[in-house]
Amino acid sequence: MSTTTTPAQGRVTVPSPGGSGESPAAAPRVVRQRRRRPGLIALSVALIAAGGLSGALLFTASGQRSAVLVVARDVPVGAVITEADLAPVSLALDPAVKAVPVARKAGMVGQRAAVALKAGSLLSPGQVTSVSLVKAGEQLVGVALKPSQLPASRLAPGQKVLIVSTPDPAQAGAAAKPGEPAGAPKTLAATVVAVGVAAPATGVVVVDVAVPAADGPTLAGRVAAGAVALILAPQEGS
Repeated sequence: MSTTTTPAQGRVTVPSPGGSGESPAAAPRVVRQRRRRPGLIALSVALIAAGGLSGALLFTASGQRSAVLVVARDVPVGAVITEADLAPVSLALDPAVKAVPVARKAGMVGQRAAVALKAGSLLSPGQVTSVSLVKAGEQLVGVALKPSQLPASRLAPGQKVLIVSTPDPAQAGAAAKPGEPAGAPKTLAATVVAVGVAAPATGVVVVDVAVPAADGPTLAGRVAAGAVALILAPQEGS
């Protein structure tokens, strides 16, 4: 008749290898659960919330846009700025960027380009000026020129040019001074103020130039006779 032995609490009995009896075994290890720290959890939540708030503020600041003016088409230096030359855009700009607000568009129209303005570029206050290329003591004269009377290079306001007089040889001989060769061309320094559009049929271009007031009437007479040509003046330092 067999008997059953109840092991003591906390011990496990297993048969001995020889089968002679039972030997006690170690009780299973109890893994203690890690104690949660409410203070550390609260600090972590606070840091996460602070990081999210900072990101939201940064996104909001970077998303603030300003209504400013950009150049709608190329404007050569010295040319008068028209309403069609400017366009409004909404951009997110760094505070260090100097731009012209859309509200000041009316004040920009009628000003002159202090530098060559390129289409698509942001307009800044330093790129415009109210100073005219016609200085005190100068006159503005329109010079009508055929394609053969001006260089192929595109003229731009502010360029220094020479107006060359090509009078009739017979008239030039009668008016020539002693010792001066008959028919010698005369030159007059001028500054380009504006360049017109070439006429479709003839290709004639009217170039407004600023010359000394004393030479204005003489140049106008030469232009009326069609005996002038325009050449680019040598650049300074060349």
